[in-house]
Amino acid sequence: MSAQLPACQLLERQRKDYSTHWVITPPVDPWLVEQTVGAVSADLGVVKTWEARGKPGYSPFALPVAPGELISTPMERAVLFWPKAHQLGVWWLKWLCHVLPEGAVIEIVGEHQGGIKRVPAFLAEQGMSCAKLDNARRCSLFTTRTVAASNPENAWTTLAAEGLELVSHPGAFGHGKVDEGTQLLLQSLESTLPSAPQRILDMGCGDGIISAWLAKRGHQITAVDVSDFAVEATKRTLTANGLTGRVLQSDVYSALTGEAFDLIISNPPFHQERDISYGPSQRLISEAPEHLRSGGRLVMVANGFLPYPDHLQRAFQGFQVLSDNRRFKVYAANNR
Repeated sequence: MSAQLPACQLLERQRKDYSTHWVITPPVDPWLVEQTVGAVSADLGVVKTWEARGKPGYSPFALPVAPGELISTPMERAVLFWPKAHQLGVWWLKWLCHVLPEGAVIEIVGEHQGGIKRVPAFLAEQGMSCAKLDNARRCSLFTTRTVAASNPENAWTTLAAEGLELVSHPGAFGHGKVDEGTQLLLQSLESTLPSAPQRILDMGCGDGIISAWLAKRGHQITAVDVSDFAVEATKRTLTANGLTGRVLQSDVYSALTGEAFDLIISNPPFHQERDISYGPSQRLISEAPEHLRSGGRLVMVANGFLPYPDHLQRAFQGFQVLSDNRRFKVYAANNR
């Protein structure tokens, strides 16, 4: 079996034994899954992929032991796949320095268009060593060693918006700002949402702004996201505002078997790193009728150019456009 993705191909050509290495925020590549001991990722799909091969997979917020004790299989060597968001890559490096023993080896790999070339400068700022191991497939591979680092909790930030205190992290959608589409969605809900308490699912909860906005108005909230960064951010946002809600990590509806809601509300992302992916949004729409009570409603916001009207028409046999500011549209579809 050969690696499929460029960054993994760069690792494969090192011809070294990665069987004692953990991979951090990795892509899903069958070669990588077979070669490595385990994975740490906030993405539920990645964790499940390693688990399906009988290998450990963990969220950074759900390690089975305290930092410094290491996992049952020693994590003394790690490969960090540099993410598109530089701030998130910085957080992962600091997290590794926090949970690994000082002097542990970290290899850092990534695509040039994903910002990997900025890594040496950051390492120098942190007083960390840096050696370039390879450069091919429009990717680079560096190696460094862990040093004493500040607590990664420092990455959490707060933002005041919509009368709420939002708690956010570089790995959560909308970090540091309120997305324009979310603003349009909330404006539409202000005039169309029933005043009586509703059982509402916030699909793709991000930093929790939609969940908190709804909970503040007395609705019963279930919030889900495939990213554990978003799950943790939403929990913290609800707590910061004295609100309650159920928050789950879920690949679309995977954690919600047999549940039905009065409303499903979403600002679904359509990017995965640098790639456009409609898969989760298509599942959001196509499976929504199974998770809505009779007469229930799906309300979602999306960039105007995205092909969601066709999906809504197939799933619901009709839909409405509640708002349109030329960049974003808010759609509503009723379950029969």
